[in-house]
Amino acid sequence: MALYSIETHGELQPNLEREWLLTNGMGSFASSTIVGCNTRRYHSLLCAATIPPVGRMVTLSRIGEIIQRPNQPMLELSVNQFADRFHPRGEKYLRRFELDDTARFYYDAEGTKVTKEVLLFWERNTAAVRYTIEPHDFKPLQFSMLPFMAMRDFHALRAVSTARFDVHHDRHAVTVRDRALSCHIRCDKGHFISQQDWWFGQLYAIELERGQDFTEDLYMPGRFVVEVTEPTTVTIWVSTESPDSVETIDFDAELRRRITHMNSVANVPKESPTTSKTIVRLTHAANDFVVRRKAPDNADAWTVIAGYPWFADWGRDTMIALPGLFLTTKRFKEAGRVLSVFAHYVSEGMIPNRFDDYTNQPHYNTVDASLWFIHAVHEYARLSGDSNLFDAILKPACRAIIEGYSRGTRFGIAMDPVDGLITQGDATTQLTWMDAKCGDVCFTPRQGKAVEINALWYNALKLMGDDPLAAKVAENFRKEFWVSPFRGLADVVHKSDRDEKIRPNQIFAVSLPHSALSREQQSAVVEVVRRELLTPVGLRTLGEKEAGYTPMYRGDQFARDRAYHNGTIWPWPIGAFLEAYVKVNDNSDAARNQAREWLQPLIDHLENAGCVGSISEIFEAQPPHRPVGCFAQAWSVSEVLRLAMMLGM
Repeated sequence: MALYSIETHGELQPNLEREWLLTNGMGSFASSTIVGCNTRRYHSLLCAATIPPVGRMVTLSRIGEIIQRPNQPMLELSVNQFADRFHPRGEKYLRRFELDDTARFYYDAEGTKVTKEVLLFWERNTAAVRYTIEPHDFKPLQFSMLPFMAMRDFHALRAVSTARFDVHHDRHAVTVRDRALSCHIRCDKGHFISQQDWWFGQLYAIELERGQDFTEDLYMPGRFVVEVTEPTTVTIWVSTESPDSVETIDFDAELRRRITHMNSVANVPKESPTTSKTIVRLTHAANDFVVRRKAPDNADAWTVIAGYPWFADWGRDTMIALPGLFLTTKRFKEAGRVLSVFAHYVSEGMIPNRFDDYTNQPHYNTVDASLWFIHAVHEYARLSGDSNLFDAILKPACRAIIEGYSRGTRFGIAMDPVDGLITQGDATTQLTWMDAKCGDVCFTPRQGKAVEINALWYNALKLMGDDPLAAKVAENFRKEFWVSPFRGLADVVHKSDRDEKIRPNQIFAVSLPHSALSREQQSAVVEVVRRELLTPVGLRTLGEKEAGYTPMYRGDQFARDRAYHNGTIWPWPIGAFLEAYVKVNDNSDAARNQAREWLQPLIDHLENAGCVGSISEIFEAQPPHRPVGCFAQAWSVSEVLRLAMMLGM
């Protein structure tokens, strides 16, 4: 049974807002809408990570399918958008979409039934599209498959004027090369007809909405043609690997290999009667973000893709997502390797926030990633029981972070010797997770002492056994940040100024294992966040009554960056909120039931909105809370999974 099955009813507009995603464990992915109309520059049947997990290139953008019957009009199954129209209009033949280890499209074109199944091979830059064709009344027909190529960086767009393609073909295959990038396409039946052409002005509606360049020219090298007289299965393979590697591939064998991997890493077998459908779905979603990256010693290691379709791996996102993605599913080996790689790169008390896509050089530009690292390390040690790795590598890295912050490190990150609190940044830097900046404009300036940074600092000191300093920090944390029972904690304290806007950052002062607040203060913070910030899909980043509140996330880059942390809803902090809510209510049955009720809409989101089978990065602040940003975000999925496991959903 499919994890997800959606009736499409031959409709276009509602189904253009639903997307799908397949990943391969090395940063590559395939994605589009559930009607097959690409609405983003990132949509394609193979976006290949050429320097895993980065260096991603869009190769085969899409395939156009045509049914030609003798003496009858041709029937086209694909959907494409241009400036003045949609063409073709294949959505009218689409009856159902399904997703699990493959993406499947079920068509009924005037009695001819076609099933299209997309498979991305695990840890290979290869995809396959398999068609099962059942002719109406067994009358002969010709089935054509037209590959449309982009052959470019996934952030770019192709124009015919920039194309320098080298094309070679034989009866069953075609290879398209553009400089160092090669894409090989092979069909197991019929023959290839060279018919080179360009389709101009493919329009990507979401790029237009985002204020980006939004049209592209796509290259068609020809078509694969199969004569069909009886129920027939036809498979097209597309790969950036050598042409020989796709000649002997077995679709079903590759599908079994993918399913075997999922069952081995999930630790929640689909056939288990004790495993809920929710956990199976969330575990499946979590696997999309776990990818391989070479360690400094060139050994295999793992990292976390922060979000699809455009993010790479980030230190902050990895540390926040690690407990949900790895520890709840008992992927302890991979978790240990992730933490070990970041431990290797600790410099001046900081872990990297990202690695250069091409040189792999670390970049250190965040104040919170290192403190989240300490939290993740101790959660790993607690849940895995791996004292050897902890003592030999991870604990020394944590100690180096404490020492680096205590004496001061990059970007003005340092402990104030007077009160023991951490201060950071200046008017030009954005070092916390609320880091939106466009040009020289910082939309959430948080220089000074940020509330969640110091909550993390206190938690880190307690975890590392630095109790005397922790006691000093706790006393001054309460003194500096406490506002009132009606507003909770200040967001930032900078010299004599105190930013008392209501933001979700204060919830971490309650949710973390060690809190500097009194029991009464913890309860007050939870109530403030519930009353002012809680929505069905996460926490608003700014209270509706606060200056600067921005209800909608839309427009150009500047407008979207302004809204990004000024009202826009983020799902991931709901994990901390629900954990804090249950904590201050003594883990009571009533509190756990309420937490489940609050979490359920995000679980429903897996199927009912956005990207089928995943959870969006952000949502607009005002109802109906339209999903925006990345259509699949690691820490959104990880925190919902972690809390669903904690709450027994």
